[in-house]
Amino acid sequence: MGEEEIEGEGFVFKDSRSSQLSEDEAQEHDTQTEAQKTSHSQEQAHQQPFKIDFSTFIMSLTSSAFYHLGDIADPETGKTETNLPAVQQTIDMLIMLREKTQGNLTEEESKLLEQLVYELQMKFVAKSKK
Repeated sequence: MGEEEIEGEGFVFKDSRSSQLSEDEAQEHDTQTEAQKTSHSQEQAHQQPFKIDFSTFIMSLTSSAFYHLGDIADPETGKTETNLPAVQQTIDMLIMLREKTQGNLTEEESKLLEQLVYELQMKFVAKSKK
């Protein structure tokens, strides 16, 4: 079957569907569909490089605080900036998380959280004195 065109007011409908596919066309269609599914699965794997857990989450918050302390340079500009209110907010969030998760963390997670809060508080005090 060929293409069928239907004209209306200001537009054209083109119907290129066939009521039946040949065996070769059906096989080619299945191959393309599988390739698209595989490609989509690979894209999803690249978008999620690692599993997020509690330790990764608090490390992410902490790295943000170190950035605002001026300890980490902006990757695009290479410059460092200090934003103490942002650091205080991150410290407060970590303390809140410590309180809200008390008794629910592994020993390693608790130690990591305590260490990060302490380290950020000491750096915050040192930067505040300057």
